[in-house]
Amino acid sequence: MRKLFLFLPLILFSVLLASCSTIFFWQQPEYIKVRGTQFEYGGMPYYFTGTNLWYGCYIGSDGSTGDRARLVRELDDLKANGITNLRILGASNLSYIVNSLKPAIQIKPGLYDQHLLDGLDFLLSEMHKRDMHVVIFLTNYWEWSGGMAQYNDWANGGGGVKPSVDGYGAFMDYSATFYKNSRAQTLFYRFVYSLVNRKNRYDGLRYYEDPTIMAWELANEPRPGRNAELVPEWTHWLDSTAHYLHIIDPNHLVTTGSEGTIGTLQDTTYFLTGFNSKYIDYLTFHLWPKNWSWFDAKNIAGTYPRTVDNAVKYIDLQIHLARELGKPITMEEFGLPRDNEAYDPGTPTTARDDYFRKILGLVADSAASGAPIAGTNFWGWGGEGRPQHPDHKWQTGDPFVGDPPQEPQGLNSVYNTDTSTIAIFRENAAQMKALDKRERFVDKDEIAKSVR
Repeated sequence: MRKLFLFLPLILFSVLLASCSTIFFWQQPEYIKVRGTQFEYGGMPYYFTGTNLWYGCYIGSDGSTGDRARLVRELDDLKANGITNLRILGASNLSYIVNSLKPAIQIKPGLYDQHLLDGLDFLLSEMHKRDMHVVIFLTNYWEWSGGMAQYNDWANGGGGVKPSVDGYGAFMDYSATFYKNSRAQTLFYRFVYSLVNRKNRYDGLRYYEDPTIMAWELANEPRPGRNAELVPEWTHWLDSTAHYLHIIDPNHLVTTGSEGTIGTLQDTTYFLTGFNSKYIDYLTFHLWPKNWSWFDAKNIAGTYPRTVDNAVKYIDLQIHLARELGKPITMEEFGLPRDNEAYDPGTPTTARDDYFRKILGLVADSAASGAPIAGTNFWGWGGEGRPQHPDHKWQTGDPFVGDPPQEPQGLNSVYNTDTSTIAIFRENAAQMKALDKRERFVDKDEIAKSVR
């Protein structure tokens, strides 16, 4: 009975899908797929250097947050530097938490900000013109875009926990109850269904048929909470939600958005069981030395050596686990503050540059040797954006710089004037692109035909 209860949202929307009269009749374009522990695109291995541009639909909007001329320039700049894979926000909820994104895509259950969705349409169509690809995350474990906590708040009729008042521990516990809140999950599935089936007004493609989309991502950093109590519900949610996405969209990959073992209570068993689902096509991990108390930008000499050592060990562990599960993995979030934790353009990035050079070199070398790691997305592209206030706090209406609203603006942003840092990404992009061309996947049926 318990399993039936947890599967109820999936069952209800599977029935809805079956009744839809516009399902999957189109000429098949080329999608990124998984072949063993590699990605495949156009019959070739697919490796990439990418970034997080989570705010893409906000500056793509035709509403108050929009700056389409800037978005076009940012995409051109990224493409010119070989950065062709973007991880973006595809969902935000208007939250009871003050320090969260406003406006939001979902104003209340079923009511959407059409300007922001139009911005997502515009972003996807512009990326398609440039042969760029996107990973779209669908909710958030953390508070800054509403996410799971807001779904709980809507489902429960209020009473949400506020991290600024109740503390982050209590907030994490509250957010994780989403995995056993069937009503909250139903609201989430309704949004996902509407997004996957949305028709892009600029190119006429439904999202489920758009080859620009590489993958749907279940959530940004979906932890099971602070202890093992909700691990079974978390595991079930990962599996059933990935399954649901494959039902309503058989064309695109599905991944998790996980931080890796840090996000699975630092227990490799939970990592292996949680991500072993056949519906999860590839794995992810994040790397945050400051957040994990490895690195202090105001004490570089004392903390940088251990930061590099810990980062190398962490990357190696995630690759090892991916190999054990037989799936590709990407490092889709990583960042480091500027020297002395400065936030403004023009301040030194000595430690950051050295760190990026080392870990990107490790990724490229590992990929070249056949390891199941296929790409990276640094956090985050600030581009033309600049902090607006002396305290570096984000205020509604400020230009986006890559850092979410609860963090100092400029903390992990890479500005378009950070030429030394951008050069490192450009070099890595060339290395990863060279791996694309090493070999072409050969279809066994094609070989048989040629022999005959």
